[in-house]
Amino acid sequence: MNKGMKNLQEEIIRSSGVNPKKCMTCGKCSATCPAYDEMEYHPHQFVYMVESGDIQPLLDSKSLYECLSCFACIDRCPRGVEPAKLIESIRLAVIRKQGNNHLNADDIPQLLDEDMPQQAIVSAFRKYSK
Repeated sequence: MNKGMKNLQEEIIRSSGVNPKKCMTCGKCSATCPAYDEMEYHPHQFVYMVESGDIQPLLDSKSLYECLSCFACIDRCPRGVEPAKLIESIRLAVIRKQGNNHLNADDIPQLLDEDMPQQAIVSAFRKYSK
């Protein structure tokens, strides 16, 4: 693993507050994930890949944006690992890298569709308007 990926791995672990080494890859988090069928990488795979330093495929994955941030994976984990927090940390790293970490109120209407839950809209506005 190159130095840049090692630094990114450390940053993701630090910013998420998750210890991926606690994961025993039982898959309970993935089994309870409502977005499981839509995801290329599942919650337990995110944890394993961060722990092993295999982060580049995650940075390029559409699974980052399929996660609903419902925290069902967190409730289900017997070891207290929090996959959703890791996924969110990776998502934010990608957004920061792209320089698109700001959202204006005028940008919201074209991002909406009828299937998007209101909670996601409010959460995104709070997160990206800072």
